[in-house]
Amino acid sequence: MRKIKEIMSSSCITVSKDNTLYEAAGLMDQHNIGFLPVVDQNKLIGVITDRDLVIRGYAAKKDGTIAVTEVLTKDYITIEPDATVDEAAEIMAAEQIRRLPVVSNGDLLGVISLGDMAIREIFVNEAGEALSNISEHNHSASSQIQH
Repeated sequence: MRKIKEIMSSSCITVSKDNTLYEAAGLMDQHNIGFLPVVDQNKLIGVITDRDLVIRGYAAKKDGTIAVTEVLTKDYITIEPDATVDEAAEIMAAEQIRRLPVVSNGDLLGVISLGDMAIREIFVNEAGEALSNISEHNHSASSQIQH
């Protein structure tokens, strides 16, 4: 069973508790993402999504220069790096979320997303299919040699 640490994105973009809404929005735009872990010296203190920026930030008439801590999601779910991919999928389905911060002892190690799991599964399935096709081809070739 594959572990989260094997497929997580460990080089995730983060913001600090002192970054502003404008800065968070700029990072999201620059990196084409809608989710940022908020850290304080690598300790995960929350997450901020593009929806948080819009609903709790701009729609609530908050100034873009306020700190992300004023609109971040504090009630977030995390996963340990040694959890299985199946465990992550169950949590994501139950909570209807697409990303999980990967945390150990409060430290952010990375993020696992549905996309990470889908891409890895596609590669595994394609590799299995290719191996199956190769085996069938070799079996056919050896059958021809014996006749």
